[in-house]
Amino acid sequence: MRAVVTGAAGFIGSHLCAHLLAAGDSVLGIDSLTDYYDRALKERNLRELTPHPSFAFHRVDLLETPLEALIDGADVVYHLAGQPGVRSSWGEDFELYARRNVLASQRLLEAVRDRPLRKFIYASSSSVYGDAPVFPTGESVCPRPLTPYGVTKLAAEHLCEIYRIAFSLPAVSLRLFSVYGPRQRPDMALARLIGAALTGEPFPLYGNGEQTRDFTYVHDVVTAMRDAAGSSFTGVANLGGDAPVSMKHIIAAVERLVGPVNLDPRPSGRGEARHTGADIALAARAFGYRPRTELDDGLAAMADQTVIDLAHLPEARIAGPRAPADSTGTPTHAEEG
Repeated sequence: MRAVVTGAAGFIGSHLCAHLLAAGDSVLGIDSLTDYYDRALKERNLRELTPHPSFAFHRVDLLETPLEALIDGADVVYHLAGQPGVRSSWGEDFELYARRNVLASQRLLEAVRDRPLRKFIYASSSSVYGDAPVFPTGESVCPRPLTPYGVTKLAAEHLCEIYRIAFSLPAVSLRLFSVYGPRQRPDMALARLIGAALTGEPFPLYGNGEQTRDFTYVHDVVTAMRDAAGSSFTGVANLGGDAPVSMKHIIAAVERLVGPVNLDPRPSGRGEARHTGADIALAARAFGYRPRTELDDGLAAMADQTVIDLAHLPEARIAGPRAPADSTGTPTHAEEG
């Protein structure tokens, strides 16, 4: 298949590009390389992709660039680009979220709506659920986001659905639950936690550590994205790790694998869900989704990559975003990096 991937230089986007190339697809990657966190990390991700003869990259902004030529001939469009971060979506920065998560998505949908795509895959987020009333949470639960970020992700998801209904666009929105793995964004919980274990720097723990997250390994996610693209399924589906754990459990696992962590306890942040957990039965039926990576294996792979980054990209290690960091590991966007 010929694939177009927006947010190709980010955390999930770069893993998706590598997975598609390994499967024999040709990939056109799109990313504007925003400055939400250190650009050196995104450039690192691209360096691992650009030598491949079936990969091409365009640094463009979805809001400013004519898109028709870029998507011409595409079989599948994977839309992962957007503005990440939960805490920074409050206040005056909300305009960025509205533009990059909603308006950019609508512009891309307009560009593809009359084209013979096999599939349009949108990376949504578990943030759309907010504090869900039941666990595990199924797609039939009414979404009630608790943050402006979650509102924009749900708005873009609704756009995908109305284009699916109005124009028969074969759209799939995948609600991602706490994606982790090598090259995770430096502001996200597990990246900061492993970095703290390796460097001795304090790790800000928001709340009492009893909050749970359904951590999902990045390779399981990108495998599911391609499987969904090759299936007949359209609509909305969860992608989770199928084994929610508390932050206390995660901290203990990192200490066991890497070393002691210096905790910096802080109050819970606004809009943070107490618990998240995905019902993945629909994805299992629709395109054979099954998370395969054990948490300790995924954390070990993250730690190995972090050691490499500390040696080769020390200036980018703690640069993080210009806004407050997410402490809960809530997945965002697909630049996701």
